[in-house]
Amino acid sequence: MQIGELARNTGSSVETIRFYEKQKLLPVPSRSSGNYRLYDASHVERLQFIRHCRSLDMTLEEVRALLDFRDGPNEDCAGVNDLLDRHIGHVARRIKELKALQGQLKELRQQCSASQSVSECGILLGLGQAEGGDAANLGTHTGGCH
Repeated sequence: MQIGELARNTGSSVETIRFYEKQKLLPVPSRSSGNYRLYDASHVERLQFIRHCRSLDMTLEEVRALLDFRDGPNEDCAGVNDLLDRHIGHVARRIKELKALQGQLKELRQQCSASQSVSECGILLGLGQAEGGDAANLGTHTGGCH
């Protein structure tokens, strides 16, 4: 199958597939006589695995490590367990950060309970004031970057 069909079969974009190839997460496909990339069922399965890992907020490095483990099926899976334990820890820290962020947003929302002019809006005034003169530390609100 060509790249468009692989994209449709896996719910990926062509750009994503090419990105994973450049990152060496997907093996280099064979080429047709017209120099088109040709993918097979192993590419579909591997791309689905990658997409599932990414949906669990795993980094490319974590995905790469898990793929390395999969490629050595006779190895001990202790490393897989360790990787997942570290990722669970990251998720727990992120949840804590998000709960703190939610609290800050709720406090901010309470600063403007009535319709008034924008110049008197407590939310906008509150956003203009940083705690202690410095920007508040809101954790890693960049998503998926750990």
